[in-house]
Amino acid sequence: MNRIAATATKILRLLPRATLILMLLAAPVLAVPMMRADTDHRIEAPANKNRSVGFVLLVSLQRGQAL
Repeated sequence: MNRIAATATKILRLLPRATLILMLLAAPVLAVPMMRADTDHRIEAPANKNRSVGFVLLVSLQRGQAL
């Protein structure tokens, strides 16, 4: 009976420490879904229009007319 009591005492002493360590390890994992939950309000920049091809085409057409 004395061994059982000693084992139970050791477990009860380690329990708060183990709980704290598990909470510290689980906090980031549990925080990720909460951060992803608020994705409704997203502000995005307008897409950049690629104007360089049109400019090159315009310059080449003008050179073709000059010849």
